[in-house]
Amino acid sequence: MAKQPTLRYRCAACSYLSLTPVGRCPSCGAWGTLEPEETAPVRLPSPSRGRSKPIALPDAPPETRVSSGLEELDRVLGGGWLAGGVVLLGGEPGVGKSTLLLQSCCAMAEEGQRVLYVSGEESTSQLALRARRLGLKTRSLSLLCTDDVTEALEEADPYAFVVFDSVQALKDPESTGWPGSPHQVRSVAERVLAFSKGRRVPTVLVGHITKQGQIAGPKLLEHLVDVVLLFWGEKSSRNRLLRAEKNRFGSTDELGAFEMGERGLAPLLDPSHLYWNGEESGVPGVALGVVLEGSRPLLTEVQALSCPSPFPYPKRTARGIEMNRLQLLLAVLERRCGLSSRTGDVYLNVAGGLVVQDPAADLAVCLALAGALRDLSLDGKTCFVGEVGLAGEVRPVARTLARLKEAARFGFRRAFVSRRGLDRGETYPLEVVPVSSLSEVVRAVFP
Repeated sequence: MAKQPTLRYRCAACSYLSLTPVGRCPSCGAWGTLEPEETAPVRLPSPSRGRSKPIALPDAPPETRVSSGLEELDRVLGGGWLAGGVVLLGGEPGVGKSTLLLQSCCAMAEEGQRVLYVSGEESTSQLALRARRLGLKTRSLSLLCTDDVTEALEEADPYAFVVFDSVQALKDPESTGWPGSPHQVRSVAERVLAFSKGRRVPTVLVGHITKQGQIAGPKLLEHLVDVVLLFWGEKSSRNRLLRAEKNRFGSTDELGAFEMGERGLAPLLDPSHLYWNGEESGVPGVALGVVLEGSRPLLTEVQALSCPSPFPYPKRTARGIEMNRLQLLLAVLERRCGLSSRTGDVYLNVAGGLVVQDPAADLAVCLALAGALRDLSLDGKTCFVGEVGLAGEVRPVARTLARLKEAARFGFRRAFVSRRGLDRGETYPLEVVPVSSLSEVVRAVFP
């Protein structure tokens, strides 16, 4: 006799399971997040079903990619949509997720691909109106407006590329819960995954994000899919950035840049202009660095500010760099260079909203902090490239020549880099100042 279904409760924030309803999640402490879900009886696989058989690694089918029609999107994906791959695209409301996918679908359809756009949030007339407003060619694109994932998968069978917008709006009639609940989101994602893998069709799931910037729904959703893309940008700006948080088929370091206009999203092939306006500020606490986002070097403007604190515990605020990294570099400046910040508040900002993860920005951050603490400005035609260690040493970074070429392209005349990262036989496009320690750099720019 089969086991009867049981009722349990799952937290929408952390996926914690409970057999009893409680107001506050015992795991994450969130209130009102436990939702009921019914577990289905355990069923053994039918003996008539075919079984998967192991194959030799050389006999595995080759990788097949399809261009998205957008160069910046292909860059982040690693070359285009992969056959049988499931991509989860998340972003804030109104950032342009649907616009990005609609442009990609129309471009692929014009190249002869059979493309289906499934929408559970908008009607066919609304999608057609948006496409006409953007000036897209939609003669070869198919639209389907439904919130039933079973109906959508039946209609998607003959197509070579399918978009599901969104995973929170679709529902599985065979599962319990309402659309957007953890059980429904997981069930919809599992069915789309089975469809994509079984027919080797690239599919895209659109997902909403929470106030904390995470994709709404159970964390299992991000584990199920192959690629997780985050599309974000400030509402006051026309610039949009696309970054891969997870990519089983490529790098997660690549960055795609777009500009939102009246005709939709246009690629920004030179995103360095987003983070540096090309003008010398002459303001204390501003330093220029060159960081790598994947294979792309970007000029980065680091801004620092120091002011007296009225409190016994000075404030530390960082935007665009980890707080722990800021505190570490402040400690190195105090210990190795004699620049103390104990009596004042320190604020650090990376211009343009860029989140810097490249350690090559350490030297620029230290010089911006040193300029703010001494109230001295730096030469606007000098950039700084290097990682700073706890001993105060300046360590070499990858692809130094590519970084210096990017700086020279914008008119920089001098660069401070690690002595160990230079090739004696190489010709550099600007004056290179080799240094070994942070104190050496501080003495050179602030005599």
